[in-house]
Amino acid sequence: MASFKYKALDSSGSIVAGELTAGDRGEALRQLDRKKLQPVSLNMDSGDAEPKKKGTAAKPAAPGRVAAPGKPVVADEEIPDGPVKLKRADVVLFTEELSDMLSAGLQLEPALRAMENRQELGGLKAVSTKIRQLVRDGNSFSSSLKRVSPSFGPLYCSLAAAGEASGALDTILDRQAHYLKTLQELQGKVILAMIYPAFLIMAGIGVGIVFVTKLIPQLVGLLESTPGSKIPLGAQIMMGASNFFGKWWLVIALALGAGAILFKAWKDNEDNRPTWDRVKLKLPLFGAVIERRFYVQFLETMANLVGNGLPLLRALELTRDATQNLFIRAHLTEMVDWVGDGRSLSASMMRSGVFSPLLIDMVTVGEQTGKIDIALRKAGVRFDKELNNALQRIMALIMPAVLLVMALLIGSMAYLMITAIFQTIQSIGGK
Repeated sequence: MASFKYKALDSSGSIVAGELTAGDRGEALRQLDRKKLQPVSLNMDSGDAEPKKKGTAAKPAAPGRVAAPGKPVVADEEIPDGPVKLKRADVVLFTEELSDMLSAGLQLEPALRAMENRQELGGLKAVSTKIRQLVRDGNSFSSSLKRVSPSFGPLYCSLAAAGEASGALDTILDRQAHYLKTLQELQGKVILAMIYPAFLIMAGIGVGIVFVTKLIPQLVGLLESTPGSKIPLGAQIMMGASNFFGKWWLVIALALGAGAILFKAWKDNEDNRPTWDRVKLKLPLFGAVIERRFYVQFLETMANLVGNGLPLLRALELTRDATQNLFIRAHLTEMVDWVGDGRSLSASMMRSGVFSPLLIDMVTVGEQTGKIDIALRKAGVRFDKELNNALQRIMALIMPAVLLVMALLIGSMAYLMITAIFQTIQSIGGK
C-alpha cells in the first residue's frame, strides 16, 4: 500500500487537503470520488510508502470498495464488467441529457456525475459511471465511449472527438441527438406503415395456400374423373407452381440463405466496402437520403469546428475521420491533400466530384466574404430540410408501393383461382 497526499475541492467549493492510503493511484482517485471530492492534485508520498516485500505484497482493493485503515470494506453499487450494450432510445437519452448539461455550463465530469446520480436512467448509470472514471483518469471522452459501449458506434465516437477538439462538444452532441431521434422516428413510422400491408399480404398468402392445397386439387380431381374434360390453364399454372415449390423448397431456401451469407461476407470485406458504399449512393430514393445525410454531417461538423477556431485543414481531417462511407472518405482524403497544398475548400470540393454545385456555390460565397463558418452552417440548414423532404417522400411512397405489390400478387392469384373455378364449372355443365 502507498500513501498519497491530495488537494481537492469539496461540495461547497472549498479546497481541502489530506492523506489517504491506497494500492495505486486509480484506487486513490476512487476513494476521493466516493468522498465527493474533486481532485486538484494527487501525489504519492514516497517517504511514507513502505517497500513491498516478496510474497507479502498487499493486493489493491477491488474496484468499488473502500480500503481505509481500521475500517471495514464496504461494497458500493455493483457496476457490470465489460462493454455495456444500450438501446437506441437509451443512446438518445444519454446524448440529450449530456448535451443539455454541457450547454448549461457544466464541465464534462460533473455532468457525467449528475447523470450517474439520476435514479431513473437505468442502464445509463453504469455507462455514465464508467465513462466518468475513464475521463477522470485522463482519457478522452471519445475514447471512453469506445471502451464503455459498442452501442455508440464509430460515427458517434468520431463526432465526439471532433467536438472535443473544437470545444463544441455540446453543439455536436445536440446535433447527434437530433439525428438519432430522426432515425428513431423514421423506424417507428416505417413499422406503423408496414403493419396493415403486412397483415393483408399474410392473409392473402394464407388464402392462396388454402386454395392451392385444398380447393384446386379437388377441382382438378373432379375434372380428371370427368371423361373428355380439360384442366383449365389457371389451375395448371397454380398446381405446377405448387408442385415445384413443394419439391424444391429446401433447395431454394438453402440457395437464398447461401446467397445472403455470401453477399454479407462480400460487403463486409474491407477491400469491397468502398465499392458497396459507392453502390449505396446510387440506390433509388435511398441513395439521395444517404448523400444528403453526408452533406448535412459534413457541413455542420465543419461549421462547428471552424467556428470554434480550428484551422481549416485540421477541421477537414476531423470531418473526414467522422465519415463512415469509405468511398466518400477516400475523396475527402484527397481534399485534405489539396487543401494542405494551398487550394481553397471550394476548389477542392469541386475537384472531388462528390458535392453538388449548389453546395459548392454556397461555400464559395462564404470564402469570398470571409465568413465560411456561417456559410457552412446555412448550407447545413438548407440540406437538412432537403434531407427531411427526402425522408418524407420515402414514407409517402412506402404504403402505395406495398399496396401495389400486394394487389399484383393477390390479384393475380385471385384471377387464376376464379378462372380455374369458372372453367371447371363450364366443363362440368357442358357434359
